[in-house]
Amino acid sequence: MAVGDDPENRENGSDDGDRSRIGPPPIPSPLSSWLVPLFVVTNVTLFSIAMFVNNCPKHSESHHSPNHHCVARFLGRLSFEPLRNNPLFGPSSRTLVKLGSLEWCRVVEEREAWRLFTCIWLHAGVIHLVANMISLLFVGIRLEQQFGFVRIGVIYVTSGVGGSVLSSLFIRNGVSVGASGALFGLLGSMLSEILTNWTIYSNKVVALLTLLFVIVINLALGILPHVDNMGHLGGFVVGFLLGFVLLARPQFKWLAREHIPEGRHLTSKYKPYQYILRLISLALLISGFVVALVMLLRGEEGNVHCRWCRYLRCIPTSKWSCEDV
Repeated sequence: MAVGDDPENRENGSDDGDRSRIGPPPIPSPLSSWLVPLFVVTNVTLFSIAMFVNNCPKHSESHHSPNHHCVARFLGRLSFEPLRNNPLFGPSSRTLVKLGSLEWCRVVEEREAWRLFTCIWLHAGVIHLVANMISLLFVGIRLEQQFGFVRIGVIYVTSGVGGSVLSSLFIRNGVSVGASGALFGLLGSMLSEILTNWTIYSNKVVALLTLLFVIVINLALGILPHVDNMGHLGGFVVGFLLGFVLLARPQFKWLAREHIPEGRHLTSKYKPYQYILRLISLALLISGFVVALVMLLRGEEGNVHCRWCRYLRCIPTSKWSCEDV
């Protein structure tokens, strides 16, 4: 998306009556992106470790079952679980639980809150891993080049944990893993970044509508059974709020302050509405995390407080049922 100068932030004239405009600030070169590729390498490495620990051939021999056939046995102990157990070409749920997947009873009853963090680095299978990593590279590198590794790293990790918390509040059965919550956090931050920096974008309406279309399609896919859409929604909301806090861009005048004649009033770094959005978002983010964590650790179930929220996870149709979701 091209970024243009904000006409409202330009200023004419000088103290001696010169009508020349203030020169534009130098355009910063894109930052190098290394954190997002590191995240990708970390996820791939941990998936390889999960497959090594899983060791399907050994478990297959211990089962003594002719139906327990590992997929791609030529990979040795890295071969996949039978497709009837894991159609995504990955390890067993038992292995994922051992390595830190999200499971309500272990987080609440056994107080293993660290799983809220570790689960975002694990994946259920090759298909799951590849889809998430392609999305991470496509979205994350652009954001890191524009805003730096610190802010994007904070958004990614915090959104992932936020998705884990909301998922645990509403889903008590099953095992949940994946970076989807963190990825939706990046999408949410892209949306709030456009809104808080509205005046500097050219083709802003097209950019906004395109991003909204991508977000709606991805969230709509989450209503399919066995997709953790609450994790997606939790990550998206956290990323959306963090975008207002971390991704606001300075005003044009502030960037061009070295070119402003002496004696002229220097505007603040950000516009008033950016400060207001930042404060509101930070307050909502902190209070939301506190309330959600207290509810989770007390063993409360989100479905009791929001009965219609189950339709955000799965909508029953003639093709599938949502009773076991």
